[in-house]
Amino acid sequence: MDTLVVGCGNLLRGDDAVGPILVRVMHEMGLPPGVRLADGGTAGMDVAFNMRGADHVIIVDACRTGSEPGTLFKVPGEELENLPPLTGINLHAFRWDHALAFGRWLLKEDYPPQVTVYLIEAGSLEHGADLTPPVRATMKTLAHRLIAELSLVTAGGN
Repeated sequence: MDTLVVGCGNLLRGDDAVGPILVRVMHEMGLPPGVRLADGGTAGMDVAFNMRGADHVIIVDACRTGSEPGTLFKVPGEELENLPPLTGINLHAFRWDHALAFGRWLLKEDYPPQVTVYLIEAGSLEHGADLTPPVRATMKTLAHRLIAELSLVTAGGN
């Protein structure tokens, strides 16, 4: 099974960096066979191209819902069926959901059959700030959880 974990966000904006930092942490932990990482950064178009042929794509990004900072949300693929239209989108406003919609259009039969999105509630999006403690804690927990779950999948478990 080929799994792609994509960390989205801006390294220069506090908790918005949680996705790219998570993929770096996972890389340092060591990956199970069949797992690839991509730093989606703010380049949503690259995310779409990296998805080609993957069995499962996991996207991690920050969000702002008004919840407690560090709250983790899991969005299963079934909830991503009605992705946003691509009309009127420019590269500066290209988000992970646009990358999925673009990928579905571009990749057709090579679009991943399974997509999961993890969103971590941001506390601060200040320029030049580090991850806030609750977001860093959730990110580390999620990195360990993903490594453990993906290790089970590659070992033949479920």
